Amino acid sequence: MFELRVPGRLFIAFGLAAFVAGTLTGCASSHVMIGKARSPISPELVQIYTQPPNGKYEEIATLDTSSQGSFSFTAQRKTDQVIKRLKQEAAKLGANGVVLRGIGDQVSGSIGTGLGQDSYSGNTAVSGGIGISAGLHQKVASGIAIYVEPN
Repeated sequence: MFELRVPGRLFIAFGLAAFVAGTLTGCASSHVMIGKARSPISPELVQIYTQPPNGKYEEIATLDTSSQGSFSFTAQRKTDQVIKRLKQEAAKLGANGVVLRGIGDQVSGSIGTGLGQDSYSGNTAVSGGIGISAGLHQKVASGIAIYVEPN
């Protein structure tokens, strides 16, 4: 009779591997200056625009970010995370707005783990194994950090 037991350590190993992968990838946000930075502001003061605002504004930097390294699992939570990171990056540069250029999906790799077990006695051998693999997807976003002149 063949019996396959999956010890709890398999699930702990998978969770640990996912945590390490997320931690090592870190927060992926960057900017390229195309204007003059201002004094930093609170991210809560940064407005997201889907089109350039009416009125006078100044372009400060191009922004790129992703949900990489976050523990967000749904598409909406990943989108929320990239919007939050765009605001944080813009706020560091003193921008009070971001003109959103786009949000998309990107495959960032996969993570897997496996477990095998065997036993033998006399002339009989029994072995079994199990493996788990999961694809890693992230949201990516880009925008232009801007300073909108007050009315």
